[in-house]
Amino acid sequence: MTEATQEKRPITLITGASAGIGAALAHEFAANGHEVVVVARREQALNALADEIAATGAKRPIVLRMDVTRVDAARDLREALDKHSVEPDIVVNNAGFGLLGTADQLDRTQQLAMVDLNVRALTDLSLAFLDSLKRRRGGILNVASIAAFLPGPGIAVYYATKAYVLSFSEALHHELKECGVRVTVLCPGPVPTEFQARAGMSDIGNLFPPILTRTAGRVAREGYLGLKQGRRVVIPGSANKVVTWLARIVPHKILLEMAALHQKGRQSGG
Repeated sequence: MTEATQEKRPITLITGASAGIGAALAHEFAANGHEVVVVARREQALNALADEIAATGAKRPIVLRMDVTRVDAARDLREALDKHSVEPDIVVNNAGFGLLGTADQLDRTQQLAMVDLNVRALTDLSLAFLDSLKRRRGGILNVASIAAFLPGPGIAVYYATKAYVLSFSEALHHELKECGVRVTVLCPGPVPTEFQARAGMSDIGNLFPPILTRTAGRVAREGYLGLKQGRRVVIPGSANKVVTWLARIVPHKILLEMAALHQKGRQSGG
């Protein structure tokens, strides 16, 4: 171990931290004594988040404005962290987006951008800092969705990307546990955030029963605790756990029809 490495401070790196679950995760980790680095494209929102966290008495997060879908994003992140003399002991991959609509109707370029962010970038950043994660016996928290357990006609690419996140994270959990690195995949149900507006969905309150919805703060707390406990999968809320259980036993053909009907309701605002 080099002297330079010894001098680096451990940090929690959080992508997609400018709003929603990502911002809530930044608050949660900071409240539990972690120094946080927040990453997103919207620097103004990140600085506002950093100010909010600093106002609680926690250390002000390091703000890094960056598009993690860039092919060289991991390299640029490492260089930026080196300038601050920090390195990750926890990586939180929260950045992602969805688009509502059938695959043949949605813009193909946007759908591929979804795959690039939700899959390629998440994979890259899960692997890019394994040297420090192993040395510090840290962890990776990947944010998926209960969509990972379900077929997704009407929002096919998004659901498929989250199925990848679930499968990849579970495999990493098994592969890295001998190295002392915890890997947890967080699979929330509906969470009222700006995600729905970007995806083209109507008001979440009209789409899902309250028993399924959770606030971003509550999801963040459960995700944080799950990572600390070394859990493989975290599904916030008993009702959402039931949904994922039913997805394993209900015939796939029936699930497809039910999902298609639900997505039509989303698109019509019903």
